[in-house]
Amino acid sequence: MKSLLPSFWDEKNDPFAAFGRDLNRVFSDYSKALPALSSAFGSGFPAIDVQETDEGLEITAEVPGISEKDIDVSLEGRMLTIKGEKRASKDVSEQNRFVSERSYGAFRRAMTLPFEPEHDSIAAHVDNGVLTISLPKPRQTKEKTSRIEVKRKG
Repeated sequence: MKSLLPSFWDEKNDPFAAFGRDLNRVFSDYSKALPALSSAFGSGFPAIDVQETDEGLEITAEVPGISEKDIDVSLEGRMLTIKGEKRASKDVSEQNRFVSERSYGAFRRAMTLPFEPEHDSIAAHVDNGVLTISLPKPRQTKEKTSRIEVKRKG
């Protein structure tokens, strides 16, 4: 839509329009690079699911190809940290490599929990590339939860 007000710049030379085009190009170029970044270890690795149960939280994380000895799970207060390293199974010279989509290296994922779990009851195990962490709710949290009946006013 063309403005009815006079302009000192035509559409090609308008500095604001040029700035907008440049900004769009930057974000477009950045989003094209994202698929390449997502295959490497980043803030979303390992992918996790968090499920609340009556007893506490169950967190599962995808850690394919990572040995349990290369995974470190720690809890400080309400901060749960999962970190580790995926190691290459063998060294391949670059001249013999045609395609390499697998990622190797260190990862770290931290999350704040809604409660501080019972430290002695926390359990973690790896099975078929899935890390499962069971975090029981503290007894006080279970006792503080009560159902409140909702009635019609009248």
